[in-house]
Amino acid sequence: MQGETFSEPGVWVGAPARRVDDSAAEFSAYVTERYDGLLRMSYLLTQDRGLAEDLLQTTLARCWLSWSKIKAENPHYYVRRSLVNTHRAWWRVKRTRLEIPTDSVPYDVADGGYDVLHENAVLLEALGRLPRRMCAVIVLRYLEDLSEIDTARILGCSTGTVKSQSSRALAKLRNDPVLSKEAWR
Repeated sequence: MQGETFSEPGVWVGAPARRVDDSAAEFSAYVTERYDGLLRMSYLLTQDRGLAEDLLQTTLARCWLSWSKIKAENPHYYVRRSLVNTHRAWWRVKRTRLEIPTDSVPYDVADGGYDVLHENAVLLEALGRLPRRMCAVIVLRYLEDLSEIDTARILGCSTGTVKSQSSRALAKLRNDPVLSKEAWR
């Protein structure tokens, strides 16, 4: 081919190629901007700080491998969907192999938005009693404030499924004895 030059054997220098450093900087900026929200979402799905951090780290590592393709689309949509899918896969594959290191978790070291969530421990407990899919719908719809359409895209289901799962989950939460008005008196 005409105009091609090689700086080293096998390395073509022609049209300016996208540098890995640019991708790393863009990914780093994305993670810096969105980390707290993604960690909060991860925590709401797992309801365990250590698992939430592991889930987010696993998800971000997978997203980094495809970042050049992801950033061309809507990266936040893709990362949230990947987070939900990774969480689903953990429960399918690792359900019996989850590590439970201690009897009590040191909540006093909470940061990154955890302090607000710990104030609502009762709500988190009630979310934990919901089936996984219902929990994911409630987290995405009401705690991440996504539309039914966006929630359906992330979960890979129809908007009707999101509506029915949301309705059933809210009914379960309304009937949860710990969340009843009498329990708060």
